[in-house]
Amino acid sequence: MSAVSEAIRPIEDYLVMSDEEIAERIQTAKRELGKRVVLLGHHYQRDDVIAHCDLFGDSYQLSVMASKTDAEFIVFCGVHFMAESADIVGKDSQHVILPDMGAGCSMADMASIDQVEDCWEQLREIGVLDSKVAPITYMNSTAAIKAFCGRNEGVVCTSSNAVPLFEHYLKEYDKMLFFPDQHLGRNTGAKFGIPLDKMVLWNPFEELGGNTEEDLQNAKLILWKGHCSVHGRFKAWHVDKVRQDVLGIKVIVHPECPIEVVQKSDLNGSTSYIIDVIGKAESGTKWAVGTEINLVNRLAKKFPDKHIRLLAPDLCMCATMYRISPQSLAWTMENLVDGTIVNEIIVDDETKHFANVALQRMIDLTEKK
Repeated sequence: MSAVSEAIRPIEDYLVMSDEEIAERIQTAKRELGKRVVLLGHHYQRDDVIAHCDLFGDSYQLSVMASKTDAEFIVFCGVHFMAESADIVGKDSQHVILPDMGAGCSMADMASIDQVEDCWEQLREIGVLDSKVAPITYMNSTAAIKAFCGRNEGVVCTSSNAVPLFEHYLKEYDKMLFFPDQHLGRNTGAKFGIPLDKMVLWNPFEELGGNTEEDLQNAKLILWKGHCSVHGRFKAWHVDKVRQDVLGIKVIVHPECPIEVVQKSDLNGSTSYIIDVIGKAESGTKWAVGTEINLVNRLAKKFPDKHIRLLAPDLCMCATMYRISPQSLAWTMENLVDGTIVNEIIVDDETKHFANVALQRMIDLTEKK
């Protein structure tokens, strides 16, 4: 690797290059950097980026895998909160890079740390916190919110382990504050028989979240008014329509979908669960999948002996994930070859410490199951 360069290559230069040249430049940079770099590709990432990645998976899974490598540079082809998680669990010697800083997550943006702290204070003022309340944040949240949960006896959850974590907290605590995805919280609560009238929705732009004091006192589950812009687009009528159109089709959806969709489906679970179920399904089976379209298309190509289609008739793509392009990846990689780190994601030490407390609590509680 060359000496550290003062100059950053202009991203504009890469926007006019052909797809072939971009792909060649990425591969050349990978060869030059060798084991010093590892490229992570989230399941929802576009194929022309996935083609260059070394490891594939869900966000937290990728962060853990990268932390176990000796790579100096972790290039995360995902979104901002995922790169933060990689920095939280990674080694001190590792640098985490997001090829495009515009790659955010609309769901994660629906709950800021200021809003969550204000919610917590309002709950304290009306006496809700006099009982045992556990803050639980979905992995799709900022490092600051993960740290908030670490400080307040809370936990981080994934779509894979939400059920065992809910089981623990329902036994040990009086109620839960779940953010930022209302649908995962509602669907998981329903699996434990919590009635919908015991689940209230907190709107951070209204006093008491738009609820009465009585509603909040009586609630078992306080859900944040947030959602996934992709999974929120699936509707119950999509399930009815696909069953009408395709005889014998099975519907499998992500629990970030609205409860009406989940309840009408045959199966629901995390991205890894969906991949596993379809991979193990018998040849000739038919599947309508309620999740991001890049993954659905990839499954259809991988298993041509099965009928696999998107649940909705319209496009369901994660637009912010799509911001990571071959052009931004080539720009990132060639700057690394020059000795220049661009778009590094750094979580401060205090935030990292308490976020790790919440993550370790997640690991400890789920390993008992």
